[in-house]
Amino acid sequence: MQACHGKEAPLKRTKPGDWIVYYSPSTEMGGGKPCQAFSTLGQISSDEVTQVTMAPGFKPFRKEVQYVDAKLAPIRPLIASLSFIKNKEKWGAAFRYGLFEIPESDFQQIATAMGVVLQTALPISKTSLS
Repeated sequence: MQACHGKEAPLKRTKPGDWIVYYSPSTEMGGGKPCQAFSTLGQISSDEVTQVTMAPGFKPFRKEVQYVDAKLAPIRPLIASLSFIKNKEKWGAAFRYGLFEIPESDFQQIATAMGVVLQTALPISKTSLS
């Protein structure tokens, strides 16, 4: 996974076993069509942070994730019930911080909307959103 424009520090806060869900505002970085959906979900599988070269001058940091089969889950039907979205009218502001922890109940709701059934309860410290 890559988060926060390839910064290393946010990835170092995650540990193997942590779950992550991605929100995609659009179909392409910096443009494309609006997507506004949770797009992928997985579990951190390594503690190692690696750096890769994607282009001259752009060497983002990444971490290994085991992704699960999931479908896109539009955010609009979930906004009212997600507790990490404090301002329901300006809900996009909640995503401005990149990688952040969310409550287990919110993570479970998102996973369910993505068609993913998790086998066990997740500790709150093990759920993040990027």
